Amino acid sequence: MKYTMLKNSELDVSVIGLGTNAVGGHNLFQNLNEQNGKELVRKALNIGVTFIDTADIYGFGRSEELIGEVLKDFKRDDFVIATKGGQHWFEDGSVKKDNRPEYLREAVEISLQRLQLDYVDLYYLHLPDNETPLTESIGELARLKQEGKIRAIGISNVSLKQLKEANVHSDISVLQSPYHMLDRSAEKELLPYCVENNISFIPYGPLAFGLLGGTFTKESRLDTQDWRQSIPLFNGEHFNQTLETVKKLNQIATQKDTTLPNLALAWLLAQEGVDSVIPGGKRKERILENSYASEIILSEEELDIINDILSNN
Repeated sequence: MKYTMLKNSELDVSVIGLGTNAVGGHNLFQNLNEQNGKELVRKALNIGVTFIDTADIYGFGRSEELIGEVLKDFKRDDFVIATKGGQHWFEDGSVKKDNRPEYLREAVEISLQRLQLDYVDLYYLHLPDNETPLTESIGELARLKQEGKIRAIGISNVSLKQLKEANVHSDISVLQSPYHMLDRSAEKELLPYCVENNISFIPYGPLAFGLLGGTFTKESRLDTQDWRQSIPLFNGEHFNQTLETVKKLNQIATQKDTTLPNLALAWLLAQEGVDSVIPGGKRKERILENSYASEIILSEEELDIINDILSNN
């Protein structure tokens, strides 16, 4: 495993991290096995994956609780934990975006309790509420950083304008945003801004939410409750076109003597500004397979061939 320092921080992380929305994320996926989720996290830590990414909204706190149960068996220096807040949920199951400083302070404290930690390494503002000025939200996170509750500040799901507002005092260390082979929109504005302003870019959905896992066919159908139903890549003719692109990428992976998922992860790590990737999964075997991507080096010629495939489809 290779490691890197996230920019504008003192966080040394594995370049292959672990996304955990399927660890206790019962509001996102059906029929999750919590024990399998805990084993996934434990396996990751045991093989040198030190960067664990979660959010308080995953399972309405359940993901953090399960991860906390695993983390207590490891030394605090053995992992870097990232979580997110800014979404307020209620007993009736409804959710409201809430970036108010007082709510974020409360959310951080409750996340620490669930995770059984004294501090969070990286805390993201998960989603802007489009009501609270981002300077106020990030300002409160900066105060929590001064108090030692969090070590670095991140933000996700924002436009370039919102990112600039949030980073007016250079408080942002990490941006997490959608980016993968099948969606390169981040390359237009967000990624260049991060490179220019010393911000680490962490792609979420690095395997296109499963499409770059290589297991989907034209007959594949998501569960009706699966949150990925809302992603255009999974629907209609777009889905069929995507599978054709995936087929060509799989051929490149075979020539490289690797897997399609690892090719996709290695491709992201080859992009300037991307310091780590956080693929998710439900099985502990997946994180072991993903870890091999840290050793894959793509030549300029290979990157050009991949770019041609992505540009022509």
